[in-house]
Amino acid sequence: MSAVHDAYADKLARLSSSLRALDSLAVAYSGGVDSGVLLHAARAALGERAQALIADSASLARSELSQALVFARSIGVEPVVLATGELDDERYQANRGDRCYFCKRSLFDAMSAWAREHRVRRLAFGEIVDDWSDDRPGARAAREFEVLAPLSAAGFSKADVRRYARENGLELAEKPASACLASRVPVGVRVTREKLARIERAEERLRALGLRVVRVRDHGARARVEVGGDELALARAREPELEAALVLEAFESFELAAYVPPALRART
Repeated sequence: MSAVHDAYADKLARLSSSLRALDSLAVAYSGGVDSGVLLHAARAALGERAQALIADSASLARSELSQALVFARSIGVEPVVLATGELDDERYQANRGDRCYFCKRSLFDAMSAWAREHRVRRLAFGEIVDDWSDDRPGARAAREFEVLAPLSAAGFSKADVRRYARENGLELAEKPASACLASRVPVGVRVTREKLARIERAEERLRALGLRVVRVRDHGARARVEVGGDELALARAREPELEAALVLEAFESFELAAYVPPALRART
């Protein structure tokens, strides 16, 4: 009886082959599991010819930046932190539904300038096939800058990147998804540094209460607090403490809901 074929092995072989074919590569690295796996795979294939570039702005929580640096260094990579200027772009601030496009353009523009200066031939980002089911204006910017997407090209799904991370002993294997702080601002509401800072502080306060997955969506005086489905009972039991924490950030009221990842929302 023949052994069951493991499609993951084929994906892994395609990923490794595509990376080894490159001369040099700069990975858009955020500290999430997708870009972390891409960075690890690129480093395994190219050694020091693979670099990590982190986009830093007010939309990146300081805790996320810190975690990203720690993980990269744990696999022997010293990331380059690039200041990006999306918050200086009126089109980004306007937040009309295509904010991610202007954010990624700012990122890839900064990466391209760095790559030219350091003679790095190609750029890559951590797109996976799950992202195809979601509206991702940033992917359009990636195409315009000819940024590679090695994971999705090899067929990697979220399950695949988590499997890769577990099999390679990467500490971010089970790390929850974490979109930028600007994703908490409703479409049509202007994005400002002050608003992003308030959201970041509010989320840090709620995590201090023992919550792991937290999104504080800013609706002015009212917050929509989304937590992991398995943490909803805990959050409900601690609602008075949540309320007290949010009042410190000038939220007058809040509603509580389970966080649903964009890929799952797209299937419903």
